[in-house]
Amino acid sequence: MTAPVVRARTVSAARAWTILAVGVLAQTATTALVAAPALLLPVLHQRQHLPLPVAGLIAGAPNLGLVLTLVAWGWAADRFGERVVLVSGLAATTVLGGLAALPAGPAVFGLLLLAAGAASACANAASGRVVVGWFPKERRGLAMGIRQMCQPLGVTIAALTVPQLGAAAGLGTAVLPPTALCAAAAVLCLFVIIDPPRGVRTAVTGRNPYRGDGYLWRIHAVSALLVVPQFTLSTFGLVWLVAGLGWQVLPAGLLVGAAQLAGAIGRLLVGALSDRAASRIGPLRIVAVAALAVMVLLAIAAGLLPAAAAVVYVIAATVSVADNGLAFTAVAEGAGSHWAGRALGVQNTGQFLAAAGVGPLVGALIGWLGYPLAFLVVALTPAAAIPLVPATAAERDRL
Repeated sequence: MTAPVVRARTVSAARAWTILAVGVLAQTATTALVAAPALLLPVLHQRQHLPLPVAGLIAGAPNLGLVLTLVAWGWAADRFGERVVLVSGLAATTVLGGLAALPAGPAVFGLLLLAAGAASACANAASGRVVVGWFPKERRGLAMGIRQMCQPLGVTIAALTVPQLGAAAGLGTAVLPPTALCAAAAVLCLFVIIDPPRGVRTAVTGRNPYRGDGYLWRIHAVSALLVVPQFTLSTFGLVWLVAGLGWQVLPAGLLVGAAQLAGAIGRLLVGALSDRAASRIGPLRIVAVAALAVMVLLAIAAGLLPAAAAVVYVIAATVSVADNGLAFTAVAEGAGSHWAGRALGVQNTGQFLAAAGVGPLVGALIGWLGYPLAFLVVALTPAAAIPLVPATAAERDRL
């Protein structure tokens, strides 16, 4: 008696790219919603007369909700599939965002956005898992690089709509554009997303990938460390250019925006490089070394060569985000199809927790040491990440 043949579900290349596009929309929409409250700080502080710490708590509410549920959504994606997770999570995000748009006090507004952030975490694990599932290894790095452009795209959409609507029409109206995007993404996910095949679950393919060696934990640690220069530059770049170097706000803002765009393109290029190299770990090590070098150069430019600061800042901002897609893809590939959702949830949780400490800690460093020395101290984080990058042989053993 012969064993039954298991036929893997397949899609055309065109359908795979369409699925990627919808996944990008889903992640972009949730990113825009999560970013929206921080852009409403002037309204919360000046018009609602909230103390700045309270306004900051409301601004950070979606991020807190997101961090609390990342691993749970990843488990759900492993258990029930990406399509169910994306559609249900985006639908819940839409409802909660719509409720936040109704007239209410700041406390209710913040609680609803906390819940919306928790629901929005569905896109972080599930949209990345779809990319890994439907793109072959030789095109996966490029595809994930495109997917990782969601963060700057979402922040840009929020920046172009939320502050103006908040100033003109109030808090509730300001969250309607990203909420509408989440609604559109939920509908498209329902009709476009197809769960990729997972293969037959066996004792080998279903085993816990965190047991036996520290491969995934090392990638998580490297990513958390490399988040520090990334968020240092995105959080303090504008204020450094204006207060530290005497730039006007408009040209400083344009430079920061250009650096975001360059970073998005850089993620694409590094992803494509990893496809050509048939490795995520090798390019990840190069990025970690480059991050150390550019942060040291930025510290030198900030202290001794202010005329070169703009160019070095754009380079540093580009390099500092280049690891995201590499690490994300390496984690998904290393975890395997039955554990990828949970592993990606752990990956994102570590990054968000590290990023949460950048504002207060690096801000204190800048106040104590000034920008040049603070940038030099931040360079210690990629220096610590370099020896933690796994060996390429460990990557080969996982694939």
